[in-house]
Amino acid sequence: MKEKFALWYLLFLEYIKRDWKKILFWVVGLAAFSGGFAPYFDDIAQGSGLVGMYETMQNPAMMAMVGPTPITNSGDYTIGAMYANEMLLFCGLFAMIISVLHVVGHTRKEEDLGLQELIRSFRVGRQANSLAVILENTLINVLVGVGTAVLLISFDMSSIDVTGSLLFAASIALAGILGGVLGLLVAQIMATSAGATGGALSIVGVLYLLRAVTDVSHVQWSMVNPMGWTYLTYPFTENRWYPIVFGVIFALVVTLIAFLLEGNRDLSDGYLPEWEGRGKAPRSLLSVPGLLFRNNRGVAIGWLIGYGVMGLAYGSIYGDMQTFMEGNDLMKQMFTHSGISLEASFTATIMMVMIGLAVILPVVVINKLYAAETRLYLSQIFATKVSRGQLYWWNMILAFLFALLAILISSGGLGGSALAVMSTKTTLTMASFMEAGLNYLPVILFFMGLAGLALGFAPGLGKLIYAYLGYSFAISYFGGILDLPTWVNKTSALNWPAQMPMEDFDWVPFALTLAVSLVMIIMGAIGYRNRDLKEGA
Repeated sequence: MKEKFALWYLLFLEYIKRDWKKILFWVVGLAAFSGGFAPYFDDIAQGSGLVGMYETMQNPAMMAMVGPTPITNSGDYTIGAMYANEMLLFCGLFAMIISVLHVVGHTRKEEDLGLQELIRSFRVGRQANSLAVILENTLINVLVGVGTAVLLISFDMSSIDVTGSLLFAASIALAGILGGVLGLLVAQIMATSAGATGGALSIVGVLYLLRAVTDVSHVQWSMVNPMGWTYLTYPFTENRWYPIVFGVIFALVVTLIAFLLEGNRDLSDGYLPEWEGRGKAPRSLLSVPGLLFRNNRGVAIGWLIGYGVMGLAYGSIYGDMQTFMEGNDLMKQMFTHSGISLEASFTATIMMVMIGLAVILPVVVINKLYAAETRLYLSQIFATKVSRGQLYWWNMILAFLFALLAILISSGGLGGSALAVMSTKTTLTMASFMEAGLNYLPVILFFMGLAGLALGFAPGLGKLIYAYLGYSFAISYFGGILDLPTWVNKTSALNWPAQMPMEDFDWVPFALTLAVSLVMIIMGAIGYRNRDLKEGA
């Protein structure tokens, strides 16, 4: 047993040295995001703000997005209860996703690149790397928890006490640890890093959607869901610690299973081997678009199915939302005075969420062109008459088509499901949902333009687009709640279009964003055509 993990501590220390910049950004950024908004919630609570927020959070649509609260009376809804209700699930979700990417990147991806074969040629155990990576991930998430707890306690707010702050922080740390062990487990099953990343993130997505359904109908069933243990702790109210215990036990069991699976497989192999494919290549691979489509087919299908499932899942909530409105006089009065229906308001919000996810697929497709370049996959193509311009533009066209499909599938799924379950009359039509989705098309093109600029001039910075996307999502989602200044809200590209169907279509931001996006895409093409290749980098 000791031989399998021999010298793991040396690898652990080396990984800390290698990743210290990433760790610093990770810990400071996530801790600040998780705990730094507490003072803003104090402003929200002024006057009848707490009562209004409590009634809003009882809406099944909001419950599906951020989770339930144990409070049954608006008079008991404190700032701490509100903060945990609105922040904990999303903070845990971010921690889980980041940990999945980190663990898969340092295990299965390094196997694909041949780095693990080099490491195992020395006197280290064959599973020392996995142990070092999972312990590094655990340490990082513990530091995130410590930073979050210290930040919350430092604000010295009456309803945000020490016990609740520690539990809030422990819940986020647990979410990150669970994400890491899920990533390690799937890395043993899949044959490639792309498959492992997609598989692990798919599990996270399924867990999130399942808890959305059970939170609305039967919240007790959410405790069967591992993701439920990360937010049903109810900090600042009931302060449940036993879900943390469940999570720790689950993480240990999954880690043990992952180690057993790794110990019984060969390096670079998986328990779900890659499909061998046809005996003869199809004629479509003789063309640049055919080759690019084949290389991105699996990723695209996975994401598009996910978009459809998410649209259907959120659309199914509209029926409960109407029932909730009929039995809640205060909410009915609020939306009557505003002149906006609850369905239109929720559609505008959930459309922003789904478009934020839809951005990921085209950016992944564009970034894969650089990954193929560095791994020497395009060397033979560059030696032919195929130009870099052809590769760039066909890749952009493919990314655009995938983006368009993402919008149509997610919007169509949301609209079809919503219209099917709403029992009372509504002003929304299928066209309303499709228009609301297509209204964000220039925003997706803007992110494609950023990816194109990175590919053309600084390909190593391509992954920073995901960081800006995360920032944009956070500002767009929490901006209204926190009453941020207008200029801060406008730093998020997701806030540029009109919020249809709650607002009327505005052609000015649509046209400006579209024009800027096209200019960036063209500039990226010029840069990609003229820059030096980074093959083998």
